Order: sequence, then structure tokens, then C-alpha cells
Amino acid sequence: MKIAIVGLGYVGLPLSLQFARSNTQVLGLDIDEAKVKALMAGRSYIKHIESSAIAGAIKAGTFSASTDFSRVKEVEAVIICVPTPLNKNRGPDISYILQTGESIAPHIHKGLLVVLESTTYPGTTDEDLLRVLEKGSGLKAGVDFHLAFSPEREDPGNPNSQVASIPKVIGGLTPACLERAKAVYGRAIKTLVPVSSCRVAEATKLTENIFRSVNIALVNELKVVYTAMGIDIWEVINAAKTKPFGFMPFYPGPGLGGHCIPIDPFYLSWKAREYVQNTRFIELAGEINSAMPEYVIQQVVAALNDRRKALNGAKVLVAGLAYKADVDDDRESPSYVLMTSLKERGAEVSYHDPYVPVIKLTREHPQWAGVKSVPWDARTIRGFDLVLIATKHTSVDYPSLAQWADCIVDTRNAMAGIPTREGQVRKA
Repeated sequence: MKIAIVGLGYVGLPLSLQFARSNTQVLGLDIDEAKVKALMAGRSYIKHIESSAIAGAIKAGTFSASTDFSRVKEVEAVIICVPTPLNKNRGPDISYILQTGESIAPHIHKGLLVVLESTTYPGTTDEDLLRVLEKGSGLKAGVDFHLAFSPEREDPGNPNSQVASIPKVIGGLTPACLERAKAVYGRAIKTLVPVSSCRVAEATKLTENIFRSVNIALVNELKVVYTAMGIDIWEVINAAKTKPFGFMPFYPGPGLGGHCIPIDPFYLSWKAREYVQNTRFIELAGEINSAMPEYVIQQVVAALNDRRKALNGAKVLVAGLAYKADVDDDRESPSYVLMTSLKERGAEVSYHDPYVPVIKLTREHPQWAGVKSVPWDARTIRGFDLVLIATKHTSVDYPSLAQWADCIVDTRNAMAGIPTREGQVRKA
């Protein structure tokens, strides 16, 4: 079998390699020529994916990459893994899905399976994508070609999260579409979870992400309340999670990051309005989580004030640019919001992240492109008035930070258990 996977990012590339390991020929398609060239040279551009895995798949003849979408005519299935950001009005932007559909539609042949994995609102697959594919191909979905939705479930940075072992939810346009999708995914994924429709599968992914967003908002709100009471939220959570039933730990932070949690819940909020429904939990969670960077800034101001220093003119180091620990993924990272806010208030802002040595151009924060991570050493760190820990990378030497920095604002409990001086660390 030969399949094509469109979009060779944090979802598409690991999925491609899993299929390649499962005796399936994979054609990776992407509009980014630099990514294609790197892959064909056996080089990885994602931290947790080894270059040797890519080079091995190319040598074995099970993986290749291209920018030529006409090659869809060579394959039996196409899996779409492209971004679904929010637009400037905080509404869904499915333009990447539709553009991909337009690119592959002229090359669709009878019997081809098309699967969408990009997180989106219910109805995207069987309405929006279907319309584009049928218009561009002259063929009918569910009759001439198969159509399905199967949400991605990537967890970058988690060594126990392996593509092959994560159960795969699949919904088809028709029963025959579902069976065809099961046959394809069954080659590479151990456990399949079939559902009755594409919309159920789309809603499943949204529900998973909304669950996290709401619970993170809860602990973020509790953090603010408990801090006012002089209670450490981290100690509370660590005690509460000893209960063997009825409790699942979630942890506070400086704001939400990554492609899923800050974005996907609003896809459902937007779609719900079409049905005259309100999503109050989702909206409230969004408000609470979006307010966290400003709360952190307030703690930075307070920490500097304790030392008779103003934020305006202060030298501030943001420790951690990636949105979560031990990854190089900086999409939607709250660190960008923090850095921008600090700079607007007159601070001199730098960052350190071992996994993001140079900031690449992003759609949301282009002003930071080209800025380089500063070294993690005594001379450099001692030159800052305050260090703000925004991401807790396990490779970062926090005990040394306690020796080098006089003022630390910790949003991730990274300094817990490390000997520090009184008043040196303020939790946020």
C-alpha cells in the first residue's frame, strides 16, 4: 500500500514514520520546500523525532517527501494534517484544509480514501471539505471515493506517548468509508475506535481539548484565590492527587500554549452559535486562561517592587519559550505574550530556551523573529534583574539558577525542593 500524508509538522511527520515502520510506502506532501529538502536529506526539524528515523525510512524506500500534489494519483489514501488556527476575530480558519482539498481534488481517482486529521468543528469534513473535493474532482464522496475524519492525538515531549499505541478514533461518511479507513489505519495503529460519523469523531477531539481547557482554567483560578489566602496551589494539588478516585490533577501556568488547547474549544463555541446555543463553560475558561499572562506580569511587578525596582528599565529573562516542557514547539506559547507585555511596559527582555535557539517567524508574533536564546551561565544570568520561569525544561539547571539570580518569578513550580533564600522566589 502507498499513502500520502499532507502536512509534515508535529502531527504529520510522526504519523508518516509510523506508517513507514508498518510496511507502508508513505509520500509526505508539504508546501514548504525547506521541510521537504531537509527530510530528503535525512534531517529532522522536530526535537523529539530523530534524524536517523527519517534517514532509515528513506533508505528503506518506505518514505519520501515532495511538494508535488499531483502525485496523489499514485496513492490509495490521503491523510490531511494541516494547521487550523483562529483568525484575527477569534473565529475558525479552515483555509489550510480547503486549500489542501483544492490541491488534491483534481488528482482524486475512484476508490481513493481521503481522511482529515486536523482539529476542527463538526461538519467540516462532510460539508466544507466534501464540497471542495467533489467540485474539484467531479466525483462523489461516499460513492466514487471514500471520506473520513480521524483526530490526531499527539503528545509531544511525552516519551510514553507512541503513535502506534494511542487508540485511533475514526468516523466515516458512510459505513464503507469507515471500513476503508479502518483498513488503512489498522496497518499502523494497534487500537481503532470506530464511531458512527465524521461529526462524532470531530466532536470527540473537541471534547478532549475542552476538558483540558476547563480544568486548567479551574486550577488557574484557584491559584489566584489560594495565593491571596497565603496557600500554595501546588502543595494543594499534590495532596489532592493522593485520592485514588474522583480526582485528576491539572496544573496552573502562565497561560495556555500549543496548537490545541488555546484554539480548539473556540471552534465549538463558534459552531454552537449556528444552532443558537451558548457555550458558557468554554467562554469562561477562555477568559480565565487568557488572563493568566497579565496575572504573571503583576507578580513580576510586585517582585521588582520588593527590591525597590521598577519594571520600566528592568532587565528580565524569560526562561522557556516552548509552550510545554522538553519540546521545541513554540506555537501559541504564552511566553510570547509575556515577552511582548514586558517589553511594552519598558523592560529589556531576553529569553533562554535550549530547544529554541533562534525564534523563527510566526504569524502571531513576527516582531520576535531572529532573536536568539541567551546562554545559561552565571555571568549572563547575574546580569538580569529578574528571571521569569515560563517553561520547566528538565535539562535546565535550576539549582544553579538559585545561586545566580537574586529575583525569580516561578510559574511552573520549577524551584520546588531547591534551597533558596527568603524572598528570592515568588510563585505565579
